[in-house]
Amino acid sequence: MTFTDGLAPLSIEPTCRIEFGPGRVDRLPGLVASTGHTRAFVVTDRGLRAAGVVERVLKLLDADGIEYAVYDEVAPNPSTGNVDAGAARARAFGPSAVVALGGGSVLDAAKGIALLVGNPDAVAADADSLWEAADGLPLVAIPTTAGTGAETNGFGVIEDTAACRKVYIGHPSVKPRVALLDPELTVGLPAPATAATGIDALVHGIESLASRGANPVSVAYATQAVTMVSGALPAAYRDGSDLDVRAALMMGAHLAGQALTLSGLGLVHGIGHALTAHTGTPHGVALAAVLEEVMEFSAPAARDAYEQAARAMRLAPPADGDWARAAVEGVREISGAVDVKRPLRDLGADRAMLRSIAAGAVADAVTKNAPRLPSESDVLEILRRTH
Repeated sequence: MTFTDGLAPLSIEPTCRIEFGPGRVDRLPGLVASTGHTRAFVVTDRGLRAAGVVERVLKLLDADGIEYAVYDEVAPNPSTGNVDAGAARARAFGPSAVVALGGGSVLDAAKGIALLVGNPDAVAADADSLWEAADGLPLVAIPTTAGTGAETNGFGVIEDTAACRKVYIGHPSVKPRVALLDPELTVGLPAPATAATGIDALVHGIESLASRGANPVSVAYATQAVTMVSGALPAAYRDGSDLDVRAALMMGAHLAGQALTLSGLGLVHGIGHALTAHTGTPHGVALAAVLEEVMEFSAPAARDAYEQAARAMRLAPPADGDWARAAVEGVREISGAVDVKRPLRDLGADRAMLRSIAAGAVADAVTKNAPRLPSESDVLEILRRTH
């Protein structure tokens, strides 16, 4: 046996420059300049505008003489129309760097906006054909939640309202040049949003470990992510003003994003995307609704990965040696500690809707990466159990 036995060849490109730490947002003007632009198109949402976070960033740009325009109309579940409206505004503003300031919805929408500006005749509904399009504008990502890891990759998930499905819009050129990770920007995040986004990060880590695309690099990222997120999330939920805990959660979420960018995700996200498309449920809440049940379904094909997850969560060795069951119980305990799991019926999914959600989940690209490939009837049974 040689050292490389069992290792497939890999070609991995670092995702982006990382600027991490309290107060790091003050470096934004120089980071905009590093993209080769002296103007900024800021993509955000009205909640951050009302909270004063946007004004803090705009003052930094003003102080450095950087001209900017703001699009603050990104919705919680951004649609193709939402992205098209932002792109129209950005085209009118002209050449610039895109500064994405917000949670995963804002970062995803900003990638679509940046890409459409580089392709003047395109609209967001063309997402499936834009992967080979012309380059978009360069992007600086400033996440204000600790969950999605959207700052690590060049695609976004948005809703095609006409087709009632989630679509992936992206291109290598809109992968953020810089991830500006300032935990001070997450201190005011309410406990329910902390829970939902944190569970998203935990799922990224666990699904990356179990993914068909897992490799030694993604496993390293995912393992550390699960350790940091599982340790920090309940504490951040209890006391959102603890900056050390907020910092650990933010870095853990970023590492989970690094992992998923290399490995891909799985069935929890396939169901989550379909559930959100049908009901408007926030992404992390949709994932939490089915997380343990999907893990139980996947366990026969993911025992080693779930043992890795359980050990990363620093769980005690199970007396019966069943690490997969221990991982499920560990996740259930975390979900309970942050009060994020809800029955599907409470999320607006009536029984008549379940078959359509199951079909959407099986058709979603991420589901093909799951360790155990489900049939539509398998997913329907999971949905019925969680209804």
